Amino acid sequence: MEREKMILEKLKEAIVNLDINGVKEACREAIDAGIPAYKCVSEGMAKGLDIVGEKYEKGEYFLADLVVAGEAMKEGMKVLEPYLRAGEAEALGRVVIGTVRGDMHDIGKNIVATMLSGAGFKVIDLGVDVPPERFVEAVRKHRPHIVGMSALLTTTMMEMEKVIRALEDAGLRSRVKVIIGGAPVSMDYAEKIGADAYARDAVEGVSICKSWISEER
Repeated sequence: MEREKMILEKLKEAIVNLDINGVKEACREAIDAGIPAYKCVSEGMAKGLDIVGEKYEKGEYFLADLVVAGEAMKEGMKVLEPYLRAGEAEALGRVVIGTVRGDMHDIGKNIVATMLSGAGFKVIDLGVDVPPERFVEAVRKHRPHIVGMSALLTTTMMEMEKVIRALEDAGLRSRVKVIIGGAPVSMDYAEKIGADAYARDAVEGVSICKSWISEER
């Protein structure tokens, strides 16, 4: 038990220190020690990402650090995925996420997706340049709790409203919470188009999604 605690602490610290190789090594060490893969995610990497998020909010870490933390998380997941059996740990919730039609920017969206995954969500990432009908199709297919949309251009942010209208037309809007983010977006814009929330950054976005799931339970 003491060894398990030590390895999970090492994994958490590797995430906090943005040490990609350290994360991979700690994940391999955990598997060799018989620690369940889901514990490596929930008790190791997710806790590390929480601290990274706190450091970002305090101004100790910056966007580039969030990107590296996201990459470290991804590399750790590559080691753990073969050992993560379906049903081993119930997902916190399901999120469909994508960058809207006409927009090819994905850094912010990728960070959010990685941090949501680290927090225990099942993330369905639709990628970039996603038209409204693909969001609708994904909501029908995956029955998510949350839809997340990103836009980095003022010329593409109006696509967010089109997605919300498409969900309404399909009779699916009431089934999901909608959160939006990106440089040109604001809380005022979220209210105007009928989104449920706006997130300034990935850390706030994950926090909002977690609070929604907590309210449901």
